[in-house]
Amino acid sequence: MNAPTVDIRNAVKRYGTVTALHGVSLSIADNEFFTLLGPSGCGKTTLLRMIAGFEDVTEGEILLFGKDIARLEPNHRPVNTVFQHYALFPHMSVIDNVAFGLKMKGMALAERRARAGKMLEMVHLSAFADRLPAQLSGGQQQRVALARALAPDPKVLLLDEPLSALDLKLRQAMRVELKQLQEETGITFIFVTHDQEEALTMSDRIAVMSAGHVQQVGSPRDIYEAPVNRFVADFIGETNLVPVTVEAVADGRATVLLPGGHRMSCAADAGIGPGAHHLSVRPERMNLGTTGDLEAVVERVVYLGTDLQLHTHLDGGQPLHVRLQNSARADLPAPGARVALQIEEGAARLLVD
Repeated sequence: MNAPTVDIRNAVKRYGTVTALHGVSLSIADNEFFTLLGPSGCGKTTLLRMIAGFEDVTEGEILLFGKDIARLEPNHRPVNTVFQHYALFPHMSVIDNVAFGLKMKGMALAERRARAGKMLEMVHLSAFADRLPAQLSGGQQQRVALARALAPDPKVLLLDEPLSALDLKLRQAMRVELKQLQEETGITFIFVTHDQEEALTMSDRIAVMSAGHVQQVGSPRDIYEAPVNRFVADFIGETNLVPVTVEAVADGRATVLLPGGHRMSCAADAGIGPGAHHLSVRPERMNLGTTGDLEAVVERVVYLGTDLQLHTHLDGGQPLHVRLQNSARADLPAPGARVALQIEEGAARLLVD
C-alpha cells in the first residue's frame, strides 16, 4: 500500500449519551479509492464529516500526511466534499460555479477561469460552461459538483453518496467516470455509500461498518470472497447462510456436518471451535448435480436475463438460492422437485456469528 494520506486513530463520536462511533481506526493510502460501506445509521457519514471538519472528534485523532487535523476548521483542511445534494449556485453559470472556490482563495480571474475550464473538460462539460444549473440534467449537475470540488486540487476528496439521486443507468455510467477521475487526478477519494455494487465496482479497498464499528477492511475481492463474520457475508452481495455443526478443528481446518448428513472440510479462522455455526455460500458457487453436498426442494425458477435463479429450501425449511448462468437449458427442475447441489471447491466460508 502507498504511504498513508489519512490516519484515523481510535476515533470516537458521541452525541450526549449516544455513541455513534466506537474507537474507529483506519489508514487510507495516497491515491486510493477508499469506500465506507454500511447500512443507514452505521456511522459512515459521521466519520466522513469528522474528516471534513463538520463534526468534532470526541476522542481520538485524525491525521492528514502525519499532521493532526482534528482541531482544524473545515476551511483550513486540504479536503473538499461532494454532497448527496449538489448545492450548486442557481444564479451562477456552470463555469462560475466551478471557479467559485478558486475565487474564495484569491486566484486571479484569468487563472481561475482557465482552471475551471480544465476541470469542465475533465468531466466532459466544456460545451455547457455558460449554462445555468437548472438547464442541466441531474447527471450533468453531479459532474459540475465534482469539477467544483476538484478545482482547488484538494489532497483528499470526500464523497457522501453522490450517486444516490441518479437513475440506475446513469449511476452505472458515473461509477466508471468517478474511478477514471480518481486515477487521472491522483487524489485520494473517500466515498460513502450503502450500495454494495458501487463499492465493489469502484473501490481499491472497502471498510464495512455496522453500529459504529468497522467490521472488516479489505479489497472488494477479499470482502466478497472471505467475509470475516455473518454480518459482512450477509450484507455484501447475496449469500446463503447454511446452519452447520463443526465437529472438530485442527491446524486451521474444520470438519463440518451439513444438513442432510454430508461432511466436508473447510478453512476455520481463529475463534471458531466445535458447535453450531453457519457456512456462507454464494449462489453462483453452487451447481446442480446427480449427487451433491446438499439436497433441496425447488420452489421456483426466476428468469433474470443473464442468469437463472433457483429458489429452493432444505428439509428444515432453510431457504437456499442458486444462481446459474443463462443458457439453452432443457433440464431445469420443476417446482417441487428434489435436487442435489454441489458446492464448488473452496467456496464455503465458515463464519464467526
